[in-house]
Amino acid sequence: MELIRVSDKRTSRMFLDTARIIYRNDPVWVCPLDQTVEDIFDPRQNVFFSHGEAERWVLKEKGTLIGRVAAFINYKKAYKGEYPIGGMGFFECIDDEKAADMLFNSCQHWLEQKGMKAMDGPINFGENDSFWGLLVEGFTHPGFGMNYNPPYYRRLFENYGFKRYYSQITKHLDIHAPFPERFWKIAHWILQKPEFVFRHLQVSKIQEYAGDFKKIYDQAWQWHENFAPIEIETLIRTFEESRSIIDPELIWFTYYRGEPCGFFVVFPDLNQIIKPFYGKLNLLNKLRLLYRVRTHKMNRARMLIFGIIPKVQRYGVEAGLIWHLNEAFKKKPWYNELELSWVGDFNPKMQSLLKAVGGVKAKEHWTMRKFFDENLSFAPIT
Repeated sequence: MELIRVSDKRTSRMFLDTARIIYRNDPVWVCPLDQTVEDIFDPRQNVFFSHGEAERWVLKEKGTLIGRVAAFINYKKAYKGEYPIGGMGFFECIDDEKAADMLFNSCQHWLEQKGMKAMDGPINFGENDSFWGLLVEGFTHPGFGMNYNPPYYRRLFENYGFKRYYSQITKHLDIHAPFPERFWKIAHWILQKPEFVFRHLQVSKIQEYAGDFKKIYDQAWQWHENFAPIEIETLIRTFEESRSIIDPELIWFTYYRGEPCGFFVVFPDLNQIIKPFYGKLNLLNKLRLLYRVRTHKMNRARMLIFGIIPKVQRYGVEAGLIWHLNEAFKKKPWYNELELSWVGDFNPKMQSLLKAVGGVKAKEHWTMRKFFDENLSFAPIT
């Protein structure tokens, strides 16, 4: 076996092609867009390089690509806990433990040289809304940005020494199923309160809404372990790049006495459209994408993130946001299903909320952790 560091355009193509080889006989897998993956490892595109670094490798045997992996360090998060922790992700490998161990070892050795004591994976060198977690349950059609992998990956990770750190639960919601009446009573109550204002995204004011998003996110998630403020540049870029595909009426914000206090971000599930593209977004595929978006060829949407700042959580803000989202879906009958992803098992309030509105468990991803010194131990987040 030959381990090759990704260092130029040729090896970057090999990194992308490895996934297509691994999944060539898998009818469920949807190839992520090549440019989306490449942008993550481009310092000109990914703001995380301003406070981090990354490395990639591919693995070949007898001239055939059989695996790939990436390792990275976000220095804003690495030293938040008791031990410095790096990350690994974009792992793809044939069902061969020796090959997997070579890929894992490349990450561990690189991270150890940088002073890290452990690695989390599979995660993203960016925000956790995409390319995050090992799929362990629900090997069905992946939503856009959601990790998908064969069941045997769990064995490869666990045999190397990775342990579950926390679970991320995804639920599916039948949009046309009725909500509990008690839930709507709460929504109607808060909608009568003049101190609360609800507004959906206005594309012409993306930068303003990105700023509101950051204010809410940084307050709502500040108590989570290893929290780091979200990157405003990443937010603006995500919204700007998504102008042609987002539906503003599926992205809602609420304000308490003029200050942003909650949001609900839903994107159409582009995986239903891009699957035949096989990762390539050339001019023809761009035209196909825009046409299919505008002619409503998607019947699924994905909740990327849902957040409410602590000081208003007792008021039922979530009910008001969901009421507005439900009203928006009434005007869009082509949608049948909403994927509610992903909510950590360490967030029982949100788990209970999604269950209360009718969400049914569909998938489970694990964020795993591997300490390089076996004498160091940790407890899963609960």
